[in-house]
Amino acid sequence: MEVPPHIKQLLEQPYPITREQIAFYQENRYIKLKQVMNKETLDFYNEVITRQVNKMNTMETPIEERSTYGKAFLQLFNLWRTEAVVKELVFSKRLASIATELMQTRGVRIYHDQALFKEGGGGITPWHADQYYWPLETDKTITAWIPLQATPLELGPLEFSAGSHQIVEGRDLEISDESEAIIQQKLKITDFRHVVEPFDAGEISFHSGWVFHRAGANSTNETRKVMTIIYMDKEMKLKQPENKNQINDWNTWCPGAEIGVEIDTPLNPVIYQK
Repeated sequence: MEVPPHIKQLLEQPYPITREQIAFYQENRYIKLKQVMNKETLDFYNEVITRQVNKMNTMETPIEERSTYGKAFLQLFNLWRTEAVVKELVFSKRLASIATELMQTRGVRIYHDQALFKEGGGGITPWHADQYYWPLETDKTITAWIPLQATPLELGPLEFSAGSHQIVEGRDLEISDESEAIIQQKLKITDFRHVVEPFDAGEISFHSGWVFHRAGANSTNETRKVMTIIYMDKEMKLKQPENKNQINDWNTWCPGAEIGVEIDTPLNPVIYQK
């Protein structure tokens, strides 16, 4: 299968980012952008990524018997390495240039991608900060969260605590019932705005590694299909891991990288630079 020419053309086109949008992201460390994808592109990748997830998925445990993490979503990694058509989305200039502009870097590398499919009846994704898992030296990290369909509240869209990257408490918690309870309590006594909104078809959010976020349960019979791409500053260095998850990420997503040295491995190519 090949990417149709009109979709390939869209993926190569820059999406115009304003100074106001950059300022909003810098202050809140998240932003939602409308019409990043058109219907044809969304429908195409919904079909391609769904097929790839079905091929890669090995989960057989019934949803009611899984842990909170397991109920939150089916999670498949680095689809770009197994499907060339997905690679064209993950490596697209359209998305990588947005990430570069929002972070105000000179370019970005890929950290990894992941499909997050929240099945019908799937539970919440507890409050957490992604960068707890990442052995990365700075906060110049950003995740593109790409719903492959319109995502009303009942499907469980992403929720943000705007500006909560300023909080240090809770950064040492992996995704769990504990992180949901402790971080939720902490956020209740702050002035950070809790943002929970539906996503239109073609709307994409970008959030930094240290901003706290969660997702609601999927109360429908349909699967909430989301593709995510994690970018990092092209000059990102590996830091001394601080927990077992960061050791695992080092070995899995940037094998061969050295502590204190720019992460330049075959799994982490530069995909956009100014």
